[in-house]
Amino acid sequence: MKHFAILILSFLLYFSCSAPQQEQTSEPDAVPEPESTTLTVTKADPAATFETAEILEMTYTDSMFSFKIAEGDYQLGMQTPDAPERGCANSAKGQHIHLIIDQEPYSAQYTADFPYGISDGDHYLLAFLSRSYHESIKTPEAHLGWKVLVENNSIAAGAAEEIAEPAIFYSRPKGTYTGTANTNKVLLDFYVLNAEIGEGKYTVNADINGQSFSLDAWQPYFIEGLPMGQSTITLTLMDPAGNAVAHPLNPVSRTITLEPDPAEQAVEQ
Repeated sequence: MKHFAILILSFLLYFSCSAPQQEQTSEPDAVPEPESTTLTVTKADPAATFETAEILEMTYTDSMFSFKIAEGDYQLGMQTPDAPERGCANSAKGQHIHLIIDQEPYSAQYTADFPYGISDGDHYLLAFLSRSYHESIKTPEAHLGWKVLVENNSIAAGAAEEIAEPAIFYSRPKGTYTGTANTNKVLLDFYVLNAEIGEGKYTVNADINGQSFSLDAWQPYFIEGLPMGQSTITLTLMDPAGNAVAHPLNPVSRTITLEPDPAEQAVEQ
C-alpha cells in the first residue's frame, strides 16, 4: 500500500511538471495617435485700407533711421480699426514700420525715428507701413525698397538706388505664437517688388513643413492647421515659366513656434 501511494504521487508530480504552462500575457496600453489636422492656406478677406498712407522720406545717419510719414488716415502707434475682427495676432503697440534688411527678420518700429545698427557694406533695404496686426499696406506710396551702401553707420552719399529687379521679402509669420487666439489662424504676408503676381505671371511658392502651396495673388493669407511646436516656412518667387527667380534674397525661410497657453490648459483640465 505504501508503495502504491508513492507510485500515485510520482505519477501526479510527473504530469504537473510536464504539462504545458499557459503564459500570462497582457497587451501593452495602446498609445493614442495624435490628432491629425489639415493644413490649409486661404486668402484673407480685405483689410482696413489707408488711402493716404505714405512714406515721404527716409534717412539713415549715425545708426539712426528717420522717417517722414504723410499726415492722414494712417498713424504710427494707433490700433487698426478692424483689429478685433481680424482674428490673428495683434500688436498692443499699434501700427508700425516693418524694416527688413536683406533676409533678416523684420524689425517692428512704432516711432518715425529710432536707432538701428547695420553693418558696413551693400544691403537690400525694405521699409513698409504695417497695420497693428502686422499686415503690410501694399501700395507704391507705403513702402521704400532700396539697394544701399552703408559706411560708418550711415548710407553713403549717392549710394542708394531703388530695387529694380523682381524680389520678394518675407514678413509674417515670425517668432512664437501662444494660445488659441494666436495659433488658430496665422497670418502669412510677404512683400513683392517689380513682379506682378497672378495666374500665368509671377507666383509665390509657399513650402510649409514640406507641403507646397502656389500663391497667385499678392495679398495676405491665413495658415490654419499648423501643429504645436516648430514649423518651417519657405517662400520662393517663381517666374512665369515656373522657375525660381535668380536673386540673392530668393528663396527665404523662417522657423516659427506655436505654443499652447498654460492658462488655457489649466482650464481644460
